[in-house]
Amino acid sequence: MGTKRRASGAMFGLAYGDALGAPTEFLNMRQIHQRFGEDGPREPSGSPALVTDDTQMAIAVAEGLLDALEHPPFTADRVTPMWRRRFVDWLRSPDNDRAPGNTCLRACEGMAAGRPWLQATQRNSKGCGANMRVAPVGLVPGLPDEARSGASQLQAALTHGHPTGLAASELTAWAVRWLAGGMAPADLPGALRDHCHSQRTTYHERWLGGLWQRPGVDDPAAFIARGWDECLGVLDRLDAALARADRASDPCLATGAGWIAEEALATGLLCFLLFPDDPVSAIRRGAASSGDSDSLACLAGSFAGAHLGMDAWPPAWSSRIEYAGRLARVGAAWDQGLDGR
Repeated sequence: MGTKRRASGAMFGLAYGDALGAPTEFLNMRQIHQRFGEDGPREPSGSPALVTDDTQMAIAVAEGLLDALEHPPFTADRVTPMWRRRFVDWLRSPDNDRAPGNTCLRACEGMAAGRPWLQATQRNSKGCGANMRVAPVGLVPGLPDEARSGASQLQAALTHGHPTGLAASELTAWAVRWLAGGMAPADLPGALRDHCHSQRTTYHERWLGGLWQRPGVDDPAAFIARGWDECLGVLDRLDAALARADRASDPCLATGAGWIAEEALATGLLCFLLFPDDPVSAIRRGAASSGDSDSLACLAGSFAGAHLGMDAWPPAWSSRIEYAGRLARVGAAWDQGLDGR
């Protein structure tokens, strides 16, 4: 158990899935089969194998966390400016040319112009950009539960202000955390459902401030409950899909195309849970889908890597993936704390 390197496995896994799914993101199933065969892309192509904004922003979250953790205590006041700076750096990077999401662009443009994040965020968006990048929050060893939940929601809230984006991000982070801690994949859906119920009216005001305040919302508990209820609904669809265990069909038909946060979580989980001990097949299932294939494969890769560790991935891929050095730095920072738990 001491050599799994689970943080590295998750960080590289999300990048591998992202690179594998990037060429299929805007293709339908017929086009994917014509171009790549019935099972979709076999491995990330190119040297380096290019990723999308999914990995770029996950690295931004991870590196912002490393910055904040250097100067404890870990609080919203400490990490918010770190993430803000990293997100604006991403916005201005010449590498930010990978079809980034409009919500992330608009929110980061607002922050770059000096607006407080509560004004810059896109309050009604629950796009999958809220949780495609949150895996690093699940990988930090030793965070108190409240800090892990609050931080996972905050990193989403900087750009996506919808309660379902917040709840789905927290569930994604906890899925990564539980898998990295040794939870059996089969136990994951039930644990996520229990978490929804236990957190349904918990609003993390220390992390989110007055984000809940908007017309038609009476109190913060009612605001966040909407997000947890939508996540519970999509977990029902995940349970039904797992009962069928159809590995050959487009997973988006069962749990959604993944353009929105709760569907990205459920379909990314479905791809992983159909192949819990075969990480390459898990990300290939996400890449060979009719929806937001890079984000789905990215999420599946982070789950698989957290569960199985770095050595479960093909060794040759690590030298070819874009941003390999930055991914390795993040993984090395947290591997020992996870593997030596």
